[in-house]
Amino acid sequence: MIGALSAAATAGAFEVLGTRHAYLTFALLLCVGLYMMIANPHLVKKIIGLNLFQTAIFLLFIASAYVDGGAIPIVPSGGAEAGTFVSPLPHVIVLTAIVVGVSLTAVGLALCIRIYDEYGTLRTDTLRELLRDEGSLPSGPNHGPDESAEEGGVSDD
Repeated sequence: MIGALSAAATAGAFEVLGTRHAYLTFALLLCVGLYMMIANPHLVKKIIGLNLFQTAIFLLFIASAYVDGGAIPIVPSGGAEAGTFVSPLPHVIVLTAIVVGVSLTAVGLALCIRIYDEYGTLRTDTLRELLRDEGSLPSGPNHGPDESAEEGGVSDD
């Protein structure tokens, strides 16, 4: 009896995933984009991950705005027509977000070009080491307030 219920639940889950493939694609793109932003040390690949993450959010908005049997929200001149209409607001929000996303990508890539021209690398770990050597960043996690006071620096207290 429990096995039959479990099999029915599994079949139901596969049926929902089969009909709601946009949500499955949303989850996959979101996870891959988030992983790329967190785990990848290369700045351009982080920007690509950000774009995948944004695309997942766009897909979520568009998929959630879908209305089965919905019509465009234009009322004919003859009078009001009863029926189900689709809200254009999610589509407008996504179009605006696409423009913002493209602008963000352009600025991020322009910064990557400047960083590469200045430091010769786009890896965050190497950039961190170069900035520490340059003196723009503190020397690291072992750098405590007592050490900075001894070295003539300013403590965080």
